[in-house]
Amino acid sequence: MTGKLKKSLVAICSLLLIPAVLHAADMEITPFRTTNQGPLAVIRAIPAESSATVTPKGRLSSALTFDLASNYTLSSSSRENILLDGESYRWTLSARYGLNERIEIGLALPFILYGGGIFDSFIIGWHDTFWLPQGGRDRAVKNRFRYSYSKGGEQKLLLDSSGNGVGDLTIMAGLKLLESRSTSETEAVAFRATLKLPTGDSGQLLGDGAIAGTGSLCGEVNRFTDWGTIGVFGSAGLMVSGDGKVLKEQQKNLAGFGTLGLGWGPLPWISFKVQLNANTPLYGGSDLAEISKPPVMLVMGGALKFSGDCLLDIGVTEDVSVATAPDVALHLGLSRQF
Repeated sequence: MTGKLKKSLVAICSLLLIPAVLHAADMEITPFRTTNQGPLAVIRAIPAESSATVTPKGRLSSALTFDLASNYTLSSSSRENILLDGESYRWTLSARYGLNERIEIGLALPFILYGGGIFDSFIIGWHDTFWLPQGGRDRAVKNRFRYSYSKGGEQKLLLDSSGNGVGDLTIMAGLKLLESRSTSETEAVAFRATLKLPTGDSGQLLGDGAIAGTGSLCGEVNRFTDWGTIGVFGSAGLMVSGDGKVLKEQQKNLAGFGTLGLGWGPLPWISFKVQLNANTPLYGGSDLAEISKPPVMLVMGGALKFSGDCLLDIGVTEDVSVATAPDVALHLGLSRQF
């Protein structure tokens, strides 16, 4: 092997190991901070945060997430018609502070933009390339924005002009029930509660106009092996909501929700993970999947870890239960603890 080739290989290896040098600690597998981005689902109180790790006393955990969702679904029955066609962009800023060794409190506030978007042609091409079903998207008007639902001849929902604004504010709290850490594994269990306040304009689908609360039990296990970190995590909870203003007669005031995921971190700076999000129906009184079918979505992706306890989640979501969530959505989440 020539000296020039040796130098080139050393340079390449050095570049690959830069993130590991920046943060050499074992990488823990953590849940994606995202939920169903469908326009009728995201305004309800199903929480995006399902981590079992509570912020330590005197520390601040902050996160900025971005969710881009492309919605297209068209369905009808003898009495109902629904069209959800458009893109949404959702930025959520959240912060959690450790009050003591067991309790944290926090806030989360989203900013939402709705519009016709620009990704219809790209998604159509993507579906063609991988022989995926178009679901009628390829025959629809490109880059249109229209959310419409009618039942029994009455228009229940109509939004056809772009808009943006602040969504519903969420107050969060976490209680550590169990946390065990060693050089070979970590285990954590926590109880989480949220209170959602109707600060978003329900007429623009920036909120649902209701006060709602949730309680959930969250758990995660990470094992550090010679092959990297192996992690599993999950949560289960209950949402209780007051009467909202969006599809008021069809809203359900009680719903169950949960997550389940696993991941592998082959190196201290990168991990790959998958996560299922599901909940019971948030609305009733309909024969259409978009309204009354239990939503299930799959998030696939991973995370990159940098210095300063900085973590970047990257995920793509698919609607496992067709038409109950966006058929394509992108999730980015940047988090750090101070």
